[in-house]
Amino acid sequence: MTDTPYRRNEIALRSATVGPVTPPLEDLLSHAFPADFDSVFEGSSTQRSTIGCIIPAYNEEESIAQVIEGLLTQTRIPDVIHVVVNNTSDQTVALASQYAGPHEITTELGEQFTEVFVHDIGKNPDKKVGALNYGYSLVEGYDYLLGVDGDTIAEARAVEYLETEIINDSRIGGISAIYSIDNKPFKGLASFLISGQRSQFAAFNLQNLLRGRNMAVLGGQFSIFSTHALREVMEQNHQTTPWVKDSEVEDSLLSLQIKSAGYLTKISPFARADVGGMTTLSGLDAQQVKWTYGAIELMWPGQRGDTKGQPLHPNLRIRWFENFGMLTNLFVRIAFLLLLAGSLSLNAFVFSPWWLIPIGMAVLLNLRMALTMQSRTRKDVLFAVLIVPAEIYMWIRLSHFARAWTRFLSKKKVDNWAMQAKAEKGGGFGHWTPAIVTLAVLVAVAVIWMMLGPVVQSSILWVGWPIVGVVTVLQTLMMFTKLFRRQHGYKV
Repeated sequence: MTDTPYRRNEIALRSATVGPVTPPLEDLLSHAFPADFDSVFEGSSTQRSTIGCIIPAYNEEESIAQVIEGLLTQTRIPDVIHVVVNNTSDQTVALASQYAGPHEITTELGEQFTEVFVHDIGKNPDKKVGALNYGYSLVEGYDYLLGVDGDTIAEARAVEYLETEIINDSRIGGISAIYSIDNKPFKGLASFLISGQRSQFAAFNLQNLLRGRNMAVLGGQFSIFSTHALREVMEQNHQTTPWVKDSEVEDSLLSLQIKSAGYLTKISPFARADVGGMTTLSGLDAQQVKWTYGAIELMWPGQRGDTKGQPLHPNLRIRWFENFGMLTNLFVRIAFLLLLAGSLSLNAFVFSPWWLIPIGMAVLLNLRMALTMQSRTRKDVLFAVLIVPAEIYMWIRLSHFARAWTRFLSKKKVDNWAMQAKAEKGGGFGHWTPAIVTLAVLVAVAVIWMMLGPVVQSSILWVGWPIVGVVTVLQTLMMFTKLFRRQHGYKV
């Protein structure tokens, strides 16, 4: 047996777990989950499947060791683990190579064997997509492909839960874990940004869980795919690989194609994993703009005619609702500020306590979301109830929304992957553009406002306030509906 760091620390790793200890499946099934989930596990099969794991890694020296150890301490170990390193300029290869070789591991499920391979494919123009497709070529003969990002650390039973469900429901083409971010190590601005991302992830996960656990996007962070489903996708779309390089959101496109091939795309209510979060404004901006831009490309009519059902594909409906919601939030906030400033300039502002109802509803909804988090901390609760942090983060998200749509409508071709990599290294100031443009627009509006006569100013306020009021009432009713909808015992 090869003498690796894992072998030298075998006793410690055998007893280790990653994240909170999770109970056996039979204990979790006692929760009040919808019947459609419980029925999946009735008469669960003991069939032994094969799982090939792919870890696409790019400059992951800070996390790659934890990711590999997290897989080696699973109750269900993948049968093979391929670390595919691409375009790296740090010590990712050297650190991952310490775990290369065969491993015999004893878990509560019995003796298991796996082998870790590390592939440095050098300069790769297709970036993560190229690494994923390279990995697929190595595991296409296995029953399932487990995709794990190079900064994602899963809880100890994550693979076991995903495998159990996908084996016992042949309709499932892919199933994703619930994602969150560990917020304990961060302070200051990083802590604020992580809290916002945790809340954003929680809302997305809960939305998918309550939609019959139909996952709109099988994220590459920690998802398992049926290789049979992937082969059907390739055949139906005339592709030589599962992932295509001409999409900004390769995981979203593949999820659409799996759904179009007649398979289900699901999210597990049990399997959990912590992903790497963005700790700087520039990094968060680049990531979110890339995600939103890619989603717009999938949604927009005629942009991707190779995917059936667009732009009304079932997996895209949630994207349309998200973008419409962001547009409404942007309109209400900008219009309110302008009308408020105009009213104050005419000494016509009259405060009404009714305006506190939407704010209170938003706080209650944010608090309920925080309490839904399984690994919530005091930071999550404070982020929800203090109003200001959540509102500031919403403005940050609105800037990402505006940047993505502006970039898309300008038809300017950019490498969003390269821009994200640059931003994560601390480069670029593009994330300040929305703030600068907004300030310029407000100044211009103020100048124009002062040039208008009192009658025109009064008319604008007379028309504007009712419009904002109606939209705000509708938003408040939507929040009320979400606040009191049943959550079926789900925790995100």
